[in-house]
Amino acid sequence: MSAIILPWKKAYRIIFFDDRRIRHVASVSLARTTRGIRPDEFMVRRPGASHPQKTPTKDLIAALRVGDVYLTNNDPDFEEFLTSLQIPYSFVKICRICLLEDRVTQLSKEIAIRCGREWICPDCARKELNRELSHLKKLGKRTRAYIEDLLMEHKDLEAVLAIIQPESLDMKKTLFDRVDAHPVTQTEKLEELPLPRAFVDAVSITSLMPAQQLAVEAGLLYGKHLLVVAATASGKTFIGEMAGLKNLLEGRGRLLFLVPLVALANQKYERFTETYKDLASVSISTGVSRLNLPETRSVARRDSRSDIIIGTYEGFDNVLRRGKELTNVGTVVIDEVQMLEDPERGHRLDGMIARLKHVAPKTQFIYLSATIGAPHLLAKKLGANLVTYAERPVSLDRHLLFVERDAKIPTIKRLIFEEFGKTSSKGFKGQTIVFTNARSRCHQIADAIGPRAAPYHAGLTAQERREIESKFEKGKLAAVITTAALAAGVDFPASQVIFDALAMGIEWLTVQEFHQMNGRAGRPDFHDAGRVVILAEPGGSYSRESKATEEEVALSLLKGTMEEVAPVYGMEESSEEYAANAIVARGIEKDLEAMNERMVGTLEPALPEMQKHGLVHRKGRVIELSPLGRVMAEHFIGIERLMRIRSLVREVEDPLMILADLECRTDEDEKKGR
Repeated sequence: MSAIILPWKKAYRIIFFDDRRIRHVASVSLARTTRGIRPDEFMVRRPGASHPQKTPTKDLIAALRVGDVYLTNNDPDFEEFLTSLQIPYSFVKICRICLLEDRVTQLSKEIAIRCGREWICPDCARKELNRELSHLKKLGKRTRAYIEDLLMEHKDLEAVLAIIQPESLDMKKTLFDRVDAHPVTQTEKLEELPLPRAFVDAVSITSLMPAQQLAVEAGLLYGKHLLVVAATASGKTFIGEMAGLKNLLEGRGRLLFLVPLVALANQKYERFTETYKDLASVSISTGVSRLNLPETRSVARRDSRSDIIIGTYEGFDNVLRRGKELTNVGTVVIDEVQMLEDPERGHRLDGMIARLKHVAPKTQFIYLSATIGAPHLLAKKLGANLVTYAERPVSLDRHLLFVERDAKIPTIKRLIFEEFGKTSSKGFKGQTIVFTNARSRCHQIADAIGPRAAPYHAGLTAQERREIESKFEKGKLAAVITTAALAAGVDFPASQVIFDALAMGIEWLTVQEFHQMNGRAGRPDFHDAGRVVILAEPGGSYSRESKATEEEVALSLLKGTMEEVAPVYGMEESSEEYAANAIVARGIEKDLEAMNERMVGTLEPALPEMQKHGLVHRKGRVIELSPLGRVMAEHFIGIERLMRIRSLVREVEDPLMILADLECRTDEDEKKGR
């Protein structure tokens, strides 16, 4: 039988055990005698006894001589006592909680888990963890398993509990992973490249960034089509500018720079106008707003003959769909090309690219993205050379917290002002983008934070958005609260990104969308590092039909990989693109088929269905659209919606009732799709 000696008040507690089971528990005090330190009073509680009994001290000495003796701490007095009697001993760490349950568990460096100031065994640590998690009743099994894995990985119970206790938040303990910054590599100077001197003088850049260097080496300045996949703030926009301005100034044609959102188009327009005002005319093409009011329309040049045209996908595509000619184009830059995966707009971007290739066959195409799954496959489909640069110019820490919904806003507020209190080595204050799932939630969070925060979404006027952008750029705002729908176009130089929700409306984010939003944290010209904080609600959901919960989705997104861009379009999307392609092809069937084949996604055979409804007519090898067929193309409508409109016009007199029916039907269709 072995013995473990623990200091106990002014005496010592002795645990006698074998096979990890405790047999006797005793206490002893020591006294100094003429023979040295000896036991003074020895009390033993035997199995079945309710009280300890006084026992001769010679029984203690006898027991210590025949078994292994372990000390839990350095103790000069007890060590002197054992040494004087020539009783060998060693030191051991044991789990205190196990002792309370009459168990002895020795702790090694490999299994010991810190719990406050002491160390306990894994089994007891799991029990303590589950006790702390008991109030989170909706926590999924997968999430519990993840938290237990964290416990085994970090060997620190308090550090793991930090992810579910925002009131005692310690960001050092909530780190999920870290993406390290890539060391700066040697790149060429702009003046060493075959670029027009006027362009080099106009820009404030002297040397290339690594992603830009790779693009140059891949043939950027020699007319090669490129798909550039690189992290946010790695200089992708300037890649398009180099090709576009070189082609423009050397007489090969104009630059089209196309983006997904009006807000982003306005930002690009203002910067391009300022930078290239002495070299080229710059215009914007964003289509017509549904509410064509002065406050919704930015003041800008809108001349389709300009040297540089900044446009939204749909805004510029409308020019093609109306059959207008496009001439003298040397470069087309498609920014945020990952939008090909968007379920509502992806087919339109896909079709627009095919249409542009048809009307401008000698044009250089540059596709830009921060996040694309299987980019080599997309590059092949687009006929472009692939340039990838995975390294970030600044490091990125990603944190995961499990937070009840009521605790999210106080946590967000604390994180925002903690970040705003920092100043980078470049002299800029820490600023935050908060992503949430609804416009109303944007206002709720911003109101709770106060005047240092502003909601930012598509429901604001152009003037309101520009004012917020200006305040943020000048460091007057600590945070903007925006919807996930604006993730691709929010160009705020933020050091921190916080996810209040992992959904867009009621739909969970995709891995690609999540990574796109992650990348907004940390800009090399402003910050020393970036930080992402995910606030996941245990059991939370934004749709009754979703079986997944927010904390489970968080883990899936953090660990997920992006899939290949290979959309398959239904009849609604296929018929819309077929009609648009037919207009650009001037009805020539072989050109129309070539455009359809050029698209990245797979189309359904729309021609028979459109013929059935009288939307197209064949005349030999020419496909002619009916007036309704042209409506489909010009107004971005598929065949199912068009037939519904035609039916409603015949049955309903009130235009508002027609509109209400269409909107409700759209909601139902989206519900079915989910």
